[in-house]
Amino acid sequence: MLGPVRAWHADRELDLGSPQQRTVLAALLLRRGHPVTAAELVDAVWGVEPPTAAVSVLRTYVSRLRKVLEPGRDPGEPPRTIVSVADGYRARVPEESLDLAVFERRVADAARASAAGDTSAAAELLHDALDGWRGMALAGLPGPLAEAERSRLAEERLNALERRLDLDVRLGRHGQVIAELMSLTGEHPLREELCRLLMLALYRSGRQAEALAAYRSTRGTLVTELGIEPGAPLRDLHTRILATDASTAPAPPPDSGPHRQANPSAAPATAQPDHPVREPAARPVYTPRLAQLPADLPAFTGRHAELERTLGLLPLDGSAPATLVISAIGGMAGVGKTTLAVHLAHQVADRFPDGQLCVNLRGFDPTGSVMPPQEAIRILLDALGVPPQRLPAGLEAQTALYRSVLADRRVLILLDNARDSEQVRPLLPGSPGCLVIVTSRNQLTGLVAGEGAHPLTLNQLTPAEAHEFLALRLGAERPAEEPEAVDEIIARCALLPLALAVVAARAAAHPDFPLSAIAAELRDSHDSLDAFAGDDITIDVRTVFSSSYEALSAPAARLFRLLGLHSGPDLSAPAAASLARLTPRETRGLLVELTRAHLLTEHFPGRYTLHDLLRVYAAERVRAEETQNDRDLAVERLLSWYLHTADAAYPHITPNRRRIPLEPPPLSCRPVSFTTHDQALDWCETERSNLVGAVRQAAATGQPGIAWRLSAVLWGFFYLRSHLGDWLDTARTGLSAARGAHDRRGEAQGLADTAAALRCAGRYDEAIDHLHRAMAVCRELGDIDGRLRAVGNLGDAYLQVGRLGKAVEYSRRGLALDRALGNAWGEGIALSNLGDAYQRLGRFDDAVGCLEQALAVLRASRNRWVEGVTLDILGTVHHRLGASDHAVTYYGQALETHRAVGNRWGEGHTLGHLGDVQLAAGEPDAAGGSWRQALAIFAEFDHPDAAKIEEKLHVLRLTSG
Repeated sequence: MLGPVRAWHADRELDLGSPQQRTVLAALLLRRGHPVTAAELVDAVWGVEPPTAAVSVLRTYVSRLRKVLEPGRDPGEPPRTIVSVADGYRARVPEESLDLAVFERRVADAARASAAGDTSAAAELLHDALDGWRGMALAGLPGPLAEAERSRLAEERLNALERRLDLDVRLGRHGQVIAELMSLTGEHPLREELCRLLMLALYRSGRQAEALAAYRSTRGTLVTELGIEPGAPLRDLHTRILATDASTAPAPPPDSGPHRQANPSAAPATAQPDHPVREPAARPVYTPRLAQLPADLPAFTGRHAELERTLGLLPLDGSAPATLVISAIGGMAGVGKTTLAVHLAHQVADRFPDGQLCVNLRGFDPTGSVMPPQEAIRILLDALGVPPQRLPAGLEAQTALYRSVLADRRVLILLDNARDSEQVRPLLPGSPGCLVIVTSRNQLTGLVAGEGAHPLTLNQLTPAEAHEFLALRLGAERPAEEPEAVDEIIARCALLPLALAVVAARAAAHPDFPLSAIAAELRDSHDSLDAFAGDDITIDVRTVFSSSYEALSAPAARLFRLLGLHSGPDLSAPAAASLARLTPRETRGLLVELTRAHLLTEHFPGRYTLHDLLRVYAAERVRAEETQNDRDLAVERLLSWYLHTADAAYPHITPNRRRIPLEPPPLSCRPVSFTTHDQALDWCETERSNLVGAVRQAAATGQPGIAWRLSAVLWGFFYLRSHLGDWLDTARTGLSAARGAHDRRGEAQGLADTAAALRCAGRYDEAIDHLHRAMAVCRELGDIDGRLRAVGNLGDAYLQVGRLGKAVEYSRRGLALDRALGNAWGEGIALSNLGDAYQRLGRFDDAVGCLEQALAVLRASRNRWVEGVTLDILGTVHHRLGASDHAVTYYGQALETHRAVGNRWGEGHTLGHLGDVQLAAGEPDAAGGSWRQALAIFAEFDHPDAAKIEEKLHVLRLTSG
């Protein structure tokens, strides 16, 4: 009981089962033969929230304990150790076989001996009593009873320890207990009796100054934390030491009785009790102490969450794990797996008194081949002291011997740089009490699934950890003097610990180099890993990456290097399939291989990303191993996939609008298909950064046709979601690419697309200029449809800029041309624009007539985009006419239509107009609610109209007091 709960039958330790089952046994033993009801046992194990079948589970635990505690009992015989009584159970265990009972008896005997004046006998009894402890009582047991009893027994032990130390000091052993007392006062700074004994022992050893310092320390703690002065005994001793009172002089040493000193926290694990509690039979011990861990890194940084998560796998009280614990630390090369594993091992090494083993399995070691399990297990057995002549032949027999040697031991085993689960599995102990820490660049899914390993994927450092990393290696002052250079170094190193370590080593070796110069070196070598090279190949970033790359299968290695051609922040499995000219099934298997090797991260199901430095390495490999023609074809396949998938989304986002003519996709290109508006819009949003990057990459790699067409296809998506910055960027990029290729059709489209983005951004004069240029190019090409769209868009641009006469002129011209050509889509837009121009001119009857005609045409052509805008304008007309009820109705219909097509931009504007009507109708609270909704939408997309809504809300707050 005084430590982890354990039991023996003769010389054989019994397996008491799960922690909950041990709690049942402990609860029975703590009652010392008195009955314990089932309800009390349920409370002891589970507290106030027991499982539904708690009583049934409890009966199972009792049944198992009976079988374990009475292994020779005939099934027909009644149990003798745990017997049923009424509605509960009672444990019948002799007092002398329970270490807790022996402890209590010896403490009581010591008190009687002390009262009789036999100080030496009392001290020896207390030494014996405390020697029976093996750590925290009831260690590792769950439940409220165990927690309460642990606290009670810890206090009883500490009281006995104080009495024993007091007797040792009285017997003249003051010099031998000082170290123990110093440790205890540090552990229990508020216990004045421990401080008193320490002061007395120090003073009697001729260390008066230290005795007074101990008093000052304890007094400071009491005053600071509790606001009280020390008690009378402590103050009195302090006064007597200051006065060199003779009563504090040491007593003469005892004439007989050997001195015995207990460990300050627990008896040594090898101590044997002298009462009938039995330990297991002695096992051959080959090595008294193993300490093979590499040195901990002095400047270890961060990883607090990872450490806390892994430490949480071990019992909180420091006891031995009830089962074998395996922590599998995975991550990409250079991310600091070994550093974390070594630091973690040092943190918990004291919990494993039988030592620590460590072996580098060379799974991805650039200096040698992978270590086979046979070699690794021979190294471990040799460390455990097994003579070579005792090694059996064959891995299976060696594994059995290894597990036998480790049985009943508490050993920490660090298996570094593992290749796969098969390499690790033979090196796992077969019994509980050990901790195995494994590091690998591969995901050890076999260990997780088969052996219950706890996976921990290590990612790059956080920015704060990276700053701390450099400060620890370079000193705090140097980074503080050049914060911008430090930020750039961290960004160039992509938060990878190995890269930071290489750069920090260079900076430390040249303390006169400004950090800005080192940042410039990284900047100049941005497209290579030259800046992260080192004399030691184990810390050369390129070499470290290479060892992971070379372990891949040939198809996976090809896919990895082709990923270096992708310009976006992440990619999907279908995009990767097009890039590599593979089937989806082939691609999925290779992506799994790359992910398990931590060369690729699946940050969302089906979406993958490369670490920045791995992207640089992949780009190096693809330039070295693929021809220019193969690289160009791979990029063309990928960009075509983005273009044709965006085109598949286009009719769902902008139904009935004229499609952009495209070249047929390559045979291996399998664009995604869509069935709903939401699917298409969601895909565009998910791929937005990649689509923008694809436009830029197409322009940069000599594929202008893809650049301007992809930008044009994305028109509706950018409009609906109001991604004005991306819209303007891609439109200008496509326009520039078309002009560079002297593609006049592409130039006309690029001018129109850029004008549309400028118009939505409120830059109307620039938009008008681009539209006039587009008209000129379309006239040159004989493109009537293009000229017609430009005319209609000019009407809207002049309308927005406030040139209403021009707006009416161009809207009428556009309307006439649309009707002549039978273009219902354009006719509805022209009518809507004309109605808006009339309402701004105050011609409300004309406005209503045009807008109602527009609604009929728009609904017939299923142009719900402009239908929502037209309903909004009708609401504005009625608001200006003073018909607020009609205005609210139209605004409500407009909101429904905007939301149906996902027009967030239009939704925000209509909410703003609705708030105007509500305020005019004397409903300021409702107006504020509508404006806040509008502001949330505009702020979501960083829309310039957010400032107008903020101003309205500001005025509303002022006027409402």
